[in-house]
Amino acid sequence: MSTVTITDLEAAVEDAAAHLYVWALKDIPQDLREALADAATRETSVPGQRVLQTILKNVNVAESEKNLVCQDTGIAVYTCRVGEHFPLHPARIYAALKAGTERATIEHPLRSNAVHTITRENTGPNTGYRLPIVHWEFIPDWDGLDVKCVPKGSGSENMSFLKMCVPADGVKGVKKFVLESIVEAGGKPCPPGIVGVGIGGSADYAMYLAKEAIARPVGTRNADPHVAKLEEELYELLNETGIGPMGLGGDVTVLQCHVEHADTHMTLNPVAVNYQCWAARRASAHVAANGEVEFDREF
Repeated sequence: MSTVTITDLEAAVEDAAAHLYVWALKDIPQDLREALADAATRETSVPGQRVLQTILKNVNVAESEKNLVCQDTGIAVYTCRVGEHFPLHPARIYAALKAGTERATIEHPLRSNAVHTITRENTGPNTGYRLPIVHWEFIPDWDGLDVKCVPKGSGSENMSFLKMCVPADGVKGVKKFVLESIVEAGGKPCPPGIVGVGIGGSADYAMYLAKEAIARPVGTRNADPHVAKLEEELYELLNETGIGPMGLGGDVTVLQCHVEHADTHMTLNPVAVNYQCWAARRASAHVAANGEVEFDREF
């Protein structure tokens, strides 16, 4: 018979995860609120305007009633920046994140979406084999922990695309693929949302980069001027499609397009597209080595 001792620090991480999951689902960030309000001032189509006004009302009702912004509670995806001197081992951090996700699901309660991929049987309170998903980044000369929770619903996640583009096609080939992907998605991912594009690395890493891109504050630009220029061009191009809010036609198809990139092999040009619906939910926490927790939108 073995026992597992939960330290105060592990309990702090668990509490943070439980809070982040619910907070992200109930209270969307200010930058997203402003982007939606701005979209409403630019939309000229009647159906599109009605959709945007309904979305804005939905956000306000969720806030006043302290309820969920969307019924799809998604799956919990965490990104952890772990200082090399943080006292809690990553294995225990993961255990705490999983326990926190389960607590949030049961205590709120939240809809449990997790199923076995073959049998489709529910695997528990939004947890299961390799769930929740956690991405890791390790920071030298630091003793803290940053945790970002980005719940991802299936409506937008189903509209994910990957292509190994031909390097000789250059930026034109990238634009063509992104445009074709968004046109194919149409109204399925609940536009207007954020389009994340990942370029470079390998096939799997490009998709990770696309997911990283959707979690940025709306309208921020990549530090690389070449990539920032591509973001601007794609943003304008995608809004020229006329797909509009919820695919009903209009001026605003996407709230923004963010691109993340990595260097790659000279014969590779992987490009991934990940769509985030208008309810671009995210929340973060800073956990100090002594267990103190500070909640924030970004880290």
